[in-house]
Amino acid sequence: MSADLNSFREEVRSWLDDNCPQEMRSPMVSEKDACWGGRGFKFQSEAQRLWLERMGAKGWTAPAWPKEYGGGGMDRDQLKILKQEMAAIKARPALFSFGISMLGPALLKYGNETQMQTYLPPIVRGEIRWCQGYSEPNAGSDLANLQAPAVDRGDHYELNGSKIWTSYGDSGDWMFCLVRTDPDAPKHAGISFMLFDMQTPGISVKPIRLISGRSPFCEVFFADVRIPKTQQVGKLNKGWSIAKYLLTHEREMISWKGLSQSGVKSLSETAMDVMETCNGSLKDPILRADIARFELDEMAFALTIERARDEVKAGVGLGAASSWFKYFGTELNKQRQDLLMDIHGSDALAWTGAASNDGKLARDWLRSKGNSIEGGTSEIQLNIVAKHILGLPG
Repeated sequence: MSADLNSFREEVRSWLDDNCPQEMRSPMVSEKDACWGGRGFKFQSEAQRLWLERMGAKGWTAPAWPKEYGGGGMDRDQLKILKQEMAAIKARPALFSFGISMLGPALLKYGNETQMQTYLPPIVRGEIRWCQGYSEPNAGSDLANLQAPAVDRGDHYELNGSKIWTSYGDSGDWMFCLVRTDPDAPKHAGISFMLFDMQTPGISVKPIRLISGRSPFCEVFFADVRIPKTQQVGKLNKGWSIAKYLLTHEREMISWKGLSQSGVKSLSETAMDVMETCNGSLKDPILRADIARFELDEMAFALTIERARDEVKAGVGLGAASSWFKYFGTELNKQRQDLLMDIHGSDALAWTGAASNDGKLARDWLRSKGNSIEGGTSEIQLNIVAKHILGLPG
């Protein structure tokens, strides 16, 4: 570690010590503890609001983004240090945001200067909550088959049709959306990438309920929705390239579900808290081995992602690797939920009541099954890995 990086670490450690509220240094126990920001978000506490305000002003909600767009301007080494120091004090993420994990990288690559200046700083500060309009009733895994038409009306496009499986569509402020602008072109062509306010007249949202009893997913319907042409990102009918680029970031984001998050107890810590122990170890040898195996896989996966990110920094594109990250991260999260059910035994079957946090364990276990579908099904990801990484014949 260079002297400059050592100095940077001390600065980060000192800033976090002064600015991270004590309440934000404890594990998140429910979705309510996650801060999504946006114009309608209700903070759970003053500490949660302060933590977002301070991290956003510092640019550290998007630490790798350029400073001119509100980010932290960090390089890869500095970013690692920030993550390490936040983990050391068990600091919660100040902001969860599709704007940061998906839209932002696409705007940085394909957006014009006005769009970047308009949308990126508010994303960093948590002022806009974004949702994603990709899948349609007949265009899920075959995303390029989407049909929602956006017709040129001179100074704007007029959008009709619908989207489905829109995560947090009922709480998003804006949507980034794929629409068909040339119905006569081959299906991968004729698609454009648009941004629009969810309060635009003609938009209606209907939540979808899952087997877990609740869901972030929604159906979104469009009836003569006006989209100003200034809110088209990239070239007309060239949205598929943006869509693919954004999907690599979405899949990487989903892959992180497989890793323990800062401020959340590990499986071994959880098991030691609730199960019988003997001489500092779990009495159940089979479960102990299963947890150890999981945490070794989790550690190997985290190191592999870091290696891939260093390769990206060196100029090697992530490409199809995002598909196997998404697949393996999904499987890890499903294993985690299985093990949590084993750890808590019959208590994990509770569906309602304060003692079970309204059945969080059972609902999370059921919800994790959807990880195999969202962001591209596991079967599709394995096909991509087989073709583009392993080079297997079609």
